[in-house]
Amino acid sequence: MVICAACTAEVVEPGAIYCPFCGANLQRLPTRLDEGSRLSLDSGEVSLGKVIGRGGMGIVRRAELTYLPSAKGTIAHPVAVKLLSPMLHGSERIEKLFLSEAEALSRLSHPNIVHFFGLAEHHGQLAIVMEFVQGRPLSDMIADAVKRRLKVSQPAIPMLPAWNIFSQLLGALAATHALGIIHRDVKPSNVLVRDDGVVKLTDYGIARLPLKASGLTGSVAPGTGAYMSPEQVTAAPMDPRSDLYAAGIVLYEMLTGRTPFENPERSELQLRMAQVTEVPIPLSQVMPGAPQVLDVFFSRTLAKDPQHRYPTAILMGEALRISLGLPDTSGWAAERRLADRAVAISRLGTRTPDPTLSEGEASALRTDVMAAYRS
Repeated sequence: MVICAACTAEVVEPGAIYCPFCGANLQRLPTRLDEGSRLSLDSGEVSLGKVIGRGGMGIVRRAELTYLPSAKGTIAHPVAVKLLSPMLHGSERIEKLFLSEAEALSRLSHPNIVHFFGLAEHHGQLAIVMEFVQGRPLSDMIADAVKRRLKVSQPAIPMLPAWNIFSQLLGALAATHALGIIHRDVKPSNVLVRDDGVVKLTDYGIARLPLKASGLTGSVAPGTGAYMSPEQVTAAPMDPRSDLYAAGIVLYEMLTGRTPFENPERSELQLRMAQVTEVPIPLSQVMPGAPQVLDVFFSRTLAKDPQHRYPTAILMGEALRISLGLPDTSGWAAERRLADRAVAISRLGTRTPDPTLSEGEASALRTDVMAAYRS
């Protein structure tokens, strides 16, 4: 009996070439990796556990990484493993995206970005081994906050907790942009909030790396309509301000419990077109009593023309903090210092010496951010 790695059907016919249920070529599919399967990395061995997430390109399993050389009594390190779906095996476009995500994560070393442990391949099956985040996606937190609030006019997530999350997201984007990488899929489900309050940006699956074409063809731009910038919708040239547009929508949703162009009757295509043609509902109309300065902030953040938006993540955060009189916390100060040193930090991550920043200084900066945001 053969089990199809694409659809898990039991193919009884001996010597079958194609799965009678899904049509997959059984001889070209990679080996299926299930709970208990093992992967090899240069740094150690990974044992796969239960499925903890599913996405368009595959699944995510919790796993344990045992470093080499292993010794009796060695404690396994919890990790998450993103596995490319066997059904997509052989798709040059999808495999390029998967490898691009691994490359993007390998370049980034920041306390608010999921840590990359390595890329593995097991009999044709691609896998990204990354940090396991013990926490919740921001999308779940927003949904719960909306259910708890007593009045629609009240913020879903109050400003100070929202700023705590938003400032860490901006720190992650500042480092990402410093390396010439555009995330292109900033949204609450890709923002993980650890149980101790530290935020982690994840899913660089459609990120655009510097000096590389996107590898995407076709008339439909990749992304999620509710958070896409107008230029992303129309496949116009993009720069970091496209991610900042999406980050602004994330903040808008944290405060109001909805995205600016949200309408349950709209299709994905209609939602995308609204990003191009409609003016977002002012925050003060959704939340009467909200400071008018927030309307000004979002009018610039969500401007149709990128030239009218904030140029960098740090300047965007500073504008919000100063206009609302928010405290200049140690966490935000550390984010600014990390942003200034982002390129040097990334070079340390690839073990390339950099005279401007020692490894100890880089570690201290990362520790500063982590310590400042832990609840």
